[in-house]
Amino acid sequence: MMLDVRNLHVAYGGIKALKGVSMEVSQGEIVTIIGANGAGKSTLLNTITGFLKPESGEVVYKEHRLGRNPARIVKLGICHVPEGRLVFANLTVQDNLMLGAYLRGDRKAIAADLVRVYELFPRLQERMKQIAGTLSGGEQQMLAMGRALMTNGELVLMDEPSLGLAPLLVKTVFEIIQEFKGLGKTILLVEQNAHKALQVADRAYVLEQGRIVKTGPAREIALDPAVRAAYLGTKSVALS
Repeated sequence: MMLDVRNLHVAYGGIKALKGVSMEVSQGEIVTIIGANGAGKSTLLNTITGFLKPESGEVVYKEHRLGRNPARIVKLGICHVPEGRLVFANLTVQDNLMLGAYLRGDRKAIAADLVRVYELFPRLQERMKQIAGTLSGGEQQMLAMGRALMTNGELVLMDEPSLGLAPLLVKTVFEIIQEFKGLGKTILLVEQNAHKALQVADRAYVLEQGRIVKTGPAREIALDPAVRAAYLGTKSVALS
């Protein structure tokens, strides 16, 4: 087990956002969390990465108890691709990528990772000197994912990576997620596009109103009648 979330309760603004959430992620998996807007998905990721403090419960990563210290959490090997991309709009593409490696000191490895990012995202290499705020939404999503790779983290948290993208770019994003797994990354994916998320994931959790209500292999979750009615409509999901 790489990540162990234990009975997490989180509240802010007087609202109980997470109510006893427990979940696990094992090394090498893609685990997805599906749920409606306001279910607590982003809250869960922000608590894991130290931006929110739980009322109770704990998050353990490789036997390290995580607290509210994002820099330490990045150093331990967790990186976050946030909802809305949150690139540094006034900096160049390459400057954004290098900020992903800010806490690292291994210059040769950083240079090698930069080459790998440009191989994975050729469009970013073409625009390496371009100001990030002038990129398209799809390009900014690629940049956010490339920046995560530059941290050299083993566990990648992705929050709504397909949000607001055209269908062709959505397909590309999910192909890249699978390539991340091929690079040895473990992925915790929050995604409203349940069809795509369940196609790429090994396991899934369903989060409703701050509680985990279902969990299991992605194939089984995709065939669950309640999940199909709530998140997949009447359309069947083909999982290869």
